[in-house]
Amino acid sequence: MLYYLFEFLENHYDLPGAGVFQYISFRAALAIITSLLVSLVFGGRIINLIRKKQIGESVRKLGLEGEQAKSGTPTMGGLIILSAILIPTFLFARLDNIYIQVMLISTIWLGIIGFIDDYIKVFRKDKEGLAGKFKILGQVGIGIIVGLVMVFHSDIVVKEKNIPTEIEGVYDFSENAQKSSITTIPFLKNNEFDYHDLTSWIGDGMKKYSWLLFILVVIFVIAAVSNGANMTDGLDGLATGTSAIIGSTLILFTYVSGNIIAADYLNIMYIPDSGELVVYMSAFVGSCVGFMWYNSYPAQVFMGDTGSLSLGGIIAVVAILIRKELLIPILCGVFLIENLSVILQVGYFKYTRKKYGKGKRIFMMAPLHHHFQKLGIHESKIVTRFWIVGIFLAILTIVTLKLR
Repeated sequence: MLYYLFEFLENHYDLPGAGVFQYISFRAALAIITSLLVSLVFGGRIINLIRKKQIGESVRKLGLEGEQAKSGTPTMGGLIILSAILIPTFLFARLDNIYIQVMLISTIWLGIIGFIDDYIKVFRKDKEGLAGKFKILGQVGIGIIVGLVMVFHSDIVVKEKNIPTEIEGVYDFSENAQKSSITTIPFLKNNEFDYHDLTSWIGDGMKKYSWLLFILVVIFVIAAVSNGANMTDGLDGLATGTSAIIGSTLILFTYVSGNIIAADYLNIMYIPDSGELVVYMSAFVGSCVGFMWYNSYPAQVFMGDTGSLSLGGIIAVVAILIRKELLIPILCGVFLIENLSVILQVGYFKYTRKKYGKGKRIFMMAPLHHHFQKLGIHESKIVTRFWIVGIFLAILTIVTLKLR
């Protein structure tokens, strides 16, 4: 909203300095500062309100060190994260930008799913929360919306050949910008993959139906990353810190994807107007860092599914919007490992029980972070080591920009 206010003041009253709001970097800086302030200033008040309502975490007895000390800790702290994302976005982002609109819808949609789950756990005292099928249904719903917008909205275009045309000193970004079904493949020289290729082998007539497969990919990516973040949210600061690392990497990718000069230099596809996502992701990172003020060990509040489902879903949607979804297995490697540890544990247990009559386990406990707890490693050390792994994966992801 402030973007439009200062644009009006500059155009009608020639207010000195008002033009600085035209710069994405300036608005991104304001977004991250505001996000931190919202988290720090209002976070404590929200925690006190939650505590007064006696909205505390009911911890299952898993035989883990310090688990009972967490019992009664306020939960639903994801409300702090969502507030710290949405408020700066509404203040500093261009709300007429389709990418920002998609992110606002996705954030609120996923936040509602997580909130319903937390509400059932806390107020109805049902530890199972929202049934898994309804969570998946909600993720499928937002996946369909994001996929359809990307396929059919006229403002979502790609300039495949990053050769800007200069006319009287002004770059013409519109030349060669068109609807496209391409995405980025890491580590390859000609690193673009066209989703049309998934159906074109059947016949040219099937090419027009490739968007259906694309939407299935979008649904899978959003569900996988959202649930991966949810699995990772088991230790103080683990999911929040990991998300902040991933979000910081996505700030770089959104900037270079939406900047014609940077995209041309790096020889990557230029996505007009996607640079506005830098403002949104700055608020995202600020919210994660600000939330860690209260969520770091020992946690004063848990984010609950209100936060964890939203964090993972947001990361997935941004990666899809900037055509970097195939980088997610690297960038979100921590989420992937946590997810796989649960899948392998459950699958192997069922297989051995069927074959030998007694189920066996690969890990002492899943998700993976609980396995290390069972080994006697302190919670804060596990979190720090997972952060280090996350930083390594983030650097590896950034390297893919030039390593082909």
